[in-house]
Order: sequence, then structure tokens, then C-alpha cells
Amino acid sequence: MTMDKSLKARRGLIRNRSVLTRAERIERLEQSDRWQQGDSPFGLPKVRVYKVTVKKRKKKKEEAEEGEGAK
Repeated sequence: MTMDKSLKARRGLIRNRSVLTRAERIERLEQSDRWQQGDSPFGLPKVRVYKVTVKKRKKKKEEAEEGEGAK
């Protein structure tokens, strides 16, 4: 049986989750003043999960490699 590729990397299990637990949703709603203590924990409004993306840098062609190939 093969191992899933996400389990091979050290940080494979750390990823963005699109679904939050009830406690996490309540915490975020409290921060945005959309939920107060005493409100029902059932039927909570949706909470948007922002995914942070980082642009990948393009590989720079090294002049040294190009110079060696031309010789």
C-alpha cells in the first residue's frame, strides 16, 4: 500500500481548512462583533475562511550557465 503524498512531508498535515469547528466560528464571530455571549450556538452565520496565497518567483536564468554553454 502506498503512502499518501501529504503524509510524506513534515508539514503535510498543516493546510488551510475550509470548514471551521463551532468553537472556531464563534471565536471569529466574537472578533467581528456578530455574536455575543448568551446567543444560541446553533444556526451560526457563515464565516469566510481566507486563503493566503504567495506568488511563486520565476526562476532566473543564470548568466554563468549561459556563458559556459556558449564556450
